[in-house]
Amino acid sequence: MKNQTENIILLYLHKNWKPIALFSVFVLVFSIVFSLSHLPLGPILYSTLLCFYIGLIFFVVDFFIFIKRYKKLQKSKKTIIVHTDQLPAPQNAIERQYQELLQILSENKNELTVQADNKQKDLVDYFTQWTHQIKTPMSAMRLLLQSEQNEQTSELEMELFKIEQYVQFVLQYLRLEKMSNDLVFKKYDLDDILKSAIRKNAKMFIRKKISLNYSDVNCTVLTDKKWLQFVIEQILSNALKYTNAGSISIHMKNYRLIIEDTGIGILEEDLPRVFEKGFTGYNGRTSNQSTGLGLYLCKQILTKLSHDIAIESQVGKGTKVMIDLETKEIGVE
Repeated sequence: MKNQTENIILLYLHKNWKPIALFSVFVLVFSIVFSLSHLPLGPILYSTLLCFYIGLIFFVVDFFIFIKRYKKLQKSKKTIIVHTDQLPAPQNAIERQYQELLQILSENKNELTVQADNKQKDLVDYFTQWTHQIKTPMSAMRLLLQSEQNEQTSELEMELFKIEQYVQFVLQYLRLEKMSNDLVFKKYDLDDILKSAIRKNAKMFIRKKISLNYSDVNCTVLTDKKWLQFVIEQILSNALKYTNAGSISIHMKNYRLIIEDTGIGILEEDLPRVFEKGFTGYNGRTSNQSTGLGLYLCKQILTKLSHDIAIESQVGKGTKVMIDLETKEIGVE
């Protein structure tokens, strides 16, 4: 509080140093003129002190007006949306010109924001329509591949499965910003969500000969089923991508869902940044398969679901992903 008061005083002195200096010069000039006129010392001191007190009263009043305006501006800075009508009334023509300039900038900003929102909405609508349309030829391709089973068609089915995952990923990524409008919170059986995610990745388990250690967790969780299942599918997909041999384990501990693999692991220096947007880390740069968006998207989704996520990993030993599913207070956006 003391430092803040000192800062305000310094700001005021910096703003008004010219009138303060001019007032001091006037007092000095009058004192010199009176003394050169050989007037008695008493009247000179009296007039000097009188000017000083009048000036002091003026600057004290002006200083409190300055504090009031300063605090109002500080409050305006902290608001989410600043309107020009929240600013103090202009005291002169220059301040009026600045506020008119701010009004123009505010209107331009609002116009650009509306344009950006419309573009984002159009983009989401386009890709939403595209993902629904692309499902038709992908379903047809899957039927054609299933009509003749051999090693080559099995490989093609796996590539088609990856394409389906990427399409779903794009759609969920675009919906992330407006995700709150799509949430439906209920109590769900976690085993149903897990089994659905496992079934979706079943062929990848078989193809890579990765064993799965899983038994019913017998747990219910307050969440949105669609979004939580998407997160679990992404984590399983990552585990399968970076595990060439061994197993993947799924279990519960202290109301935390743990998905653990025996894959290549993550470098210790990369761990603090794995949830950053666009961060691929050493593994991503080596394999050229990572976009740096998967774990970022998982983190953003789980935050909106009021769940926490953490990762532990050792290079060459595997990775452990922990999702805290304990019911917490959900903030309103």
